[in-house]
Amino acid sequence: MAVVNRSIALIDCNNFYVSCERVFDPALKRKPIIILSNNDGCVIARSQEVKDFGIKMGVPWFKVQKLARYYKIIVFSSNYTLYADMSNRVMKIISEFASNQEVYSIDESFLDLTGFNHLNLTDYSQDIRSTINRLVGMPVCVGVGSSKTLAKLANHIAKKCSLFDGVCNLNEITRNTLDVLFSKIKVGEVWGVGRRTEEKLAKLGVTTVFDLKQSSPQALRKQFSILMERTVRELNGEFCIPLRKNNPPKKQLVCSRGFGNPVSSLSELSEAIIMYTTRVAEKLRHQRSMTATVYIFIQTNPFKKKNQQYNPGCLIHLASPTNDTRILIRAVLVGLKSIYKPGFTYKKAGVILEGLLPFNQAQKSLFDDKGSQAYSENLMQAIDTINKTMGSGTVKFLGEGLEKQWEA
Repeated sequence: MAVVNRSIALIDCNNFYVSCERVFDPALKRKPIIILSNNDGCVIARSQEVKDFGIKMGVPWFKVQKLARYYKIIVFSSNYTLYADMSNRVMKIISEFASNQEVYSIDESFLDLTGFNHLNLTDYSQDIRSTINRLVGMPVCVGVGSSKTLAKLANHIAKKCSLFDGVCNLNEITRNTLDVLFSKIKVGEVWGVGRRTEEKLAKLGVTTVFDLKQSSPQALRKQFSILMERTVRELNGEFCIPLRKNNPPKKQLVCSRGFGNPVSSLSELSEAIIMYTTRVAEKLRHQRSMTATVYIFIQTNPFKKKNQQYNPGCLIHLASPTNDTRILIRAVLVGLKSIYKPGFTYKKAGVILEGLLPFNQAQKSLFDDKGSQAYSENLMQAIDTINKTMGSGTVKFLGEGLEKQWEA
């Protein structure tokens, strides 16, 4: 069977929230802009001009107010309705350039351009950029590589290096040149390598993309996970992570894991259940759904037959559909307390969201407060945005704990 030379593109909007505001007010172009979270609590988006001032993502607004006045920074409250509408327009345009598309986030989309290898893909990508800019006014960069990981990295390079004029096609660059380029990029820029993983890799002497590319996939799988093995293989040009079909939203979402160390206390079980609830709530919001039914369970180790077994579960009905992590956490903690029994050693726990409804079809209670609903939506959107930009777990709920000895 012949080897297919893959060409995967990642189209990513530049400073998306800021660019949305600029589309409707061209006078804002090249002006320093900050977008604040719900209730103007913290910075969730910055123009390049603001980044150059050194203002960090996620910083509380009150800490940078004086700096904002000094630099005459223009400040906006977040407008998620506008951002969702602009995202839909951009994604529709992108879909016209190739049939195999994965909408990865509100401002990113993968395209499989493998069938277009007879074309000059750098020129084709420039056509994508100019079309989006002409029809919507949204600036984008395009990265092309033989895997999704390389496409993400190529997009990073396109954004950081003006010589590429917004398009970086790694498939056109020689291996020796790539190695030199990768040796100058920190390993933390690789898709899926968060802050903690970067620190662990540094202890192994892996500090650049080139170092990671040269590492043994099998060895890193043992020290990290199969995901790290796939990352290394993808950096070497293997196509390991396929594009996901944009399938209909799931009707059930699950987060369930076994504990690295056995758990006996209610406090540790609570930490685990809260963490799992947080993860499954993120998935719920990602597919724009809500739930009014939550099922939680805890289990002892079924393989230790000599130990007394206890495997309870609890079905919780909410007053009205939600995708607010705070509400779900309160519900699962009540359920956990009702089924927990001391004296057992637990090996596994899980959270299942059932009967999911599309966000715009979920029937609200007559007693729901519209102001509270808007606050909830904005807060969750702000948390998701910060965690997407700065790494998963940057903003988390206190109940998740810090040490997590049960996770080891």
